[in-house]
Amino acid sequence: MLTITANEVEENSMSRPTFSPEPGPFTSPKTIPVIMGPKLIRADVPIVTGFIPAGALIPNNFVVPHRDPRTGRGYQRLPQDARINELATDLRKGRVDLPTSVLLNIRNREARRAFQDGSLNLAHLGDSGRALGYEPKFYVVDGQHRILALKRLIEEFEEERWSKYQIPFTCMLGATEEEEMDQFYIVNSKAKSVRTDLAYELLSQRAHDPEVMESLVERGRDWQVFATNIVKELAEDSPVWRNRIRFAAMEKGDTVMPSASMISSLKPVLGSPYFKALSSDQQVAILDAYWRGVRDVMPDAFDQPGEYSVQKGIGVTVLHTLMTQVIEIARSRGDAVTEPDTYSRILRDALGQLEGENASGDTVSGLDFWRAAPLGAAGSYSSSAGRRVLVAKMQQRLPKITVL
Repeated sequence: MLTITANEVEENSMSRPTFSPEPGPFTSPKTIPVIMGPKLIRADVPIVTGFIPAGALIPNNFVVPHRDPRTGRGYQRLPQDARINELATDLRKGRVDLPTSVLLNIRNREARRAFQDGSLNLAHLGDSGRALGYEPKFYVVDGQHRILALKRLIEEFEEERWSKYQIPFTCMLGATEEEEMDQFYIVNSKAKSVRTDLAYELLSQRAHDPEVMESLVERGRDWQVFATNIVKELAEDSPVWRNRIRFAAMEKGDTVMPSASMISSLKPVLGSPYFKALSSDQQVAILDAYWRGVRDVMPDAFDQPGEYSVQKGIGVTVLHTLMTQVIEIARSRGDAVTEPDTYSRILRDALGQLEGENASGDTVSGLDFWRAAPLGAAGSYSSSAGRRVLVAKMQQRLPKITVL
């Protein structure tokens, strides 16, 4: 999955509501309508499911059992403030719903007695707990960021409104800490995040919604939508990239570059003030010309793309990092930025004069430098530090800008 930060927004930025709470002050219910499900297979523990108002959990009726490395107790990771802030902002602005259940547990075995006539009797839990010398709490097995985001909304914004927010929940009645840990491990180790290439494509589709796009702008992620659209156009219209980019659910075939890597490599290009000010058609035209200029310098690398690193991760990332400087050189000369010849002239030395050692320790240069491992040397620069070194080497071989 992709992780991002978001700052809180002003109260008056709220758009459509996420839900319509009942009028009047919030009153914590004594019973919660639930459905009794089958017991857990691995433990003799009954489970119930239903909806619980956030105010029945928050602020003092839940516990997140965070891992304590000193005692070995607990199992939850510490919460991430960025995720809490982001979700709280999205809830306030009506951008998201919370349709999936949080997983809770009431640890004491007496908890199973609280299920009465199709309801979870919270008052019974409180009375029986105090009689037995403990204060029953809902232990959060999965969903701490959702609950903590609602806690922030209740404490910092509209308490009554968000106290009434209905949280879908599943609750184990009487599981031990070890049984909780077992369920936590199953939920978190078996879940698989969305592949980055599919995430980018879905994000591009969702960005047609103005609220989604507004959220992306706030978080500095709008470039991902623009980059995804550019990559799609290159894959369809550019003679250099047609049938070379692999999108989600595509077979590898003749492709050499995953779309997610191609999209990510465009971030520095799209961050350029000049490039950012262009229309999408102009951006695609410049990128197509840039890559055709690279092809003019090293045609063999494009005739057999699988045998070279130029159209793979290392080559694409380095050449896109270099691109903003190359464009500025072209503009300073008055050269056309949509002509391949412009880029082939500027890049000829930077591409052709590189030297390095391949896996056998032999010195290779020019086109041979870009051969795929083990024959070439470009692959040895694939780390983030290595890419910086390679970019610096190529920058040294670029023409200088003359200031008149």
